[in-house]
Amino acid sequence: MVWQSHPSLLLKAASNTMTAHLHIPHETAPQSVIHTCWPADGDLWEENLAPARAEFASFVSHLVRGGQAVTVHAASEETARDVRARLGDTVEVVRNPYGDVWVRDTGPVFAVSNGQLKAVRFRFNGWGGKYELDGDQQIGLAVAARAGAALKEIDLVCEGGALEFDGEGTLLTTRQCLLNANRNPSLSEAQVEDRLKEALGVSAVIWLDEGLIGDHTDGHVDNIARFIAPGIVACQSASGGDDPNAKIFDAIARQLENARDAKGRRLEIVRIPSPGRVVDEEGEPKAASHMNWVISPKTVVIPSFNAHADAALAILKPYFASHTLAASPSSHILSGGGSFHCVTCNQPRV
Repeated sequence: MVWQSHPSLLLKAASNTMTAHLHIPHETAPQSVIHTCWPADGDLWEENLAPARAEFASFVSHLVRGGQAVTVHAASEETARDVRARLGDTVEVVRNPYGDVWVRDTGPVFAVSNGQLKAVRFRFNGWGGKYELDGDQQIGLAVAARAGAALKEIDLVCEGGALEFDGEGTLLTTRQCLLNANRNPSLSEAQVEDRLKEALGVSAVIWLDEGLIGDHTDGHVDNIARFIAPGIVACQSASGGDDPNAKIFDAIARQLENARDAKGRRLEIVRIPSPGRVVDEEGEPKAASHMNWVISPKTVVIPSFNAHADAALAILKPYFASHTLAASPSSHILSGGGSFHCVTCNQPRV
C-alpha cells in the first residue's frame, strides 16, 4: 500500500497514524468538485448516445443550479463540443480518455487525511471481467491528478459504487459484490473487511447480502441502500405486485434493522418506493433504482424512470430539508447499466 503525490512519484508507505486520520465525508458535506465522464462511444451506446447525453445535461444542470462545481471529462473533441453545446460555460470541460462513463467505479474514492486530499484507488477488473475497456484503468489516475490528491493504491478488487459511507466511520457494502469469486476469490469476509477498514479509515462495516436483479455490477450498494445522514439509511420497497426485487428489498430492510453503525447506534430505516418492474427489450428486469441519486450540499437528484419517482421524492423531502430535491430522467443512461451516482465522483472540499 503506497502513497504517491502523482502517478509517477512514489512516496513512503502510509503510517498507521495517517491511516487512522483518514476520513471520508458524507456526500452532503461541501464538495469542491463533482467529476463525471460524458457518453462518448457510439459503439457502446448505439441509439442511446444522444438521449443519454440529454439526460446527463439534465441532471448536471440540477447540480450547477444549486451552486455545485462540476468537471466533465470528455474523451474526444467531439464529446467536448457536445458538452459545451448543452451546458455552455456552466461546467469545466477537460479532455481525458476513458472506456465509459462509470467514474464512480473507475475513479478514486476521495478522502481527507490531516487536512489533505487523498485518492484511494482499488484494483479495477471490469466488474468481474465483464467489461474491460481501454482507458478505464487510466481515468482514475487522471481524476486524482486533476484534484491534486495523493494516491493510496489498495490491493483489493473493488469499485466505488460498492461502497456507501455515513461520514462517521460506517461503511455499507454487499457480499454479492466484494466476496464474489470474480473479485476477491482468495479472501474471506473478515480479510476483506480488514482491508476496507485499513484502506478507508472506517471502523464498522455493515454487510448486505445481495443487490438488484439484472445488476451487472454484482450488487452495488449504491443501488440498494444509501445514508441520508449518519444513523439514517434509505432503502426501497416494492412498487406493484410484479416488482422483481420485492423479496430482496425486504431482506435488505431486515439486515439494516439488525445492524449497528460505528457509533453503536441502531439505524433509522427510511423506505421509499422503487421504480417497480422496469424491463429491457427482451422483457428482462433492469436494475432501475431511485437509490442511485447524486447529492451535493444543496441538491439531491434522483433518477426517474416512471411516476414512482414523485412518491420517492415526497418521502425523502423531510430528510433533506435544506436541499432542493428533483427527479431527472435516466432511462437512457440506465441502458448502459447505471445512473447518476454511478457516473459521478465526489471530491470533498478540504
